Amino acid sequence: MSKLKEKVDEFSAIAKSLPENLQVVCFELLLRNHLEGARGPSEDTRSSTPEKTITPHSPLPAVSTTPPADTGAKQEDLKTSDLHLKAKRFLEKYALSLDELNNLFFKEDGQFKPLYEDLKTTRMSENQIRVTLLLALRNAITTGEFEIEVQAVHDECVQRKCFDGKNFSANYNNNGSLFDFTTFTKETRSVRLSEAGRKELADVVKELQ
Repeated sequence: MSKLKEKVDEFSAIAKSLPENLQVVCFELLLRNHLEGARGPSEDTRSSTPEKTITPHSPLPAVSTTPPADTGAKQEDLKTSDLHLKAKRFLEKYALSLDELNNLFFKEDGQFKPLYEDLKTTRMSENQIRVTLLLALRNAITTGEFEIEVQAVHDECVQRKCFDGKNFSANYNNNGSLFDFTTFTKETRSVRLSEAGRKELADVVKELQ
C-alpha cells in the first residue's frame, strides 16, 4: 500500500509540472497505466497489441474545449431583417404578412429555398408564369429586384415537368402585361415584373397559403 502511495505522490508531482488544463488527464493516465501494469494483461488482451503508454516525457494528447461543429444544415424562418426594403414595401402594399412568406420559403445556411410544391394549377402555361413570379419574389427578398433569369425558369419548369418548349415564348407574350418587356424572344435573358405582375404575384402568394 505504501508503494502505491509513493506512486500516487510521484504521479501527482509529475502532473503538477504540466499546464493546469492537462494535469488531471496526465495524473489519470499515469495512475491507470501503473494499475493495469501491476495487474498484468488480461486473457482478452494478452494476444492483442499492447496499449501505448505515456511516460512523463511523452507529449500528452491535446484537450479540446471546443464543442464539435454541427454538420447539419440549419433551417429557419425568414425574419423581417432578412428582407430587402423593396420586399418589405411589397408586403405592405399588398397586405401580405411575414407568416405568409414563411409558408412559401425558408432559410437554410443563408440561402432562401422554396417550401411550396403544388402550384395549384394543371395548366402548363400557368405553371410557367407562377414559377416565374415566385422565383422573382425569392430574388427580391435579398436584392429588392423582382426579376429572374429565363434559364432559372426553364430549369425549374423542367424539374416540375411543366416545360412546354413550343409555347415557352408564347406563354410570356400572352401574359405580357405582367412583365416589363415589349416582346419576349429567344434572346431575352431575364424578365422583370411590372406593377401588374407584382399584383398577380401577391394573389398567387395568397392562393398558395
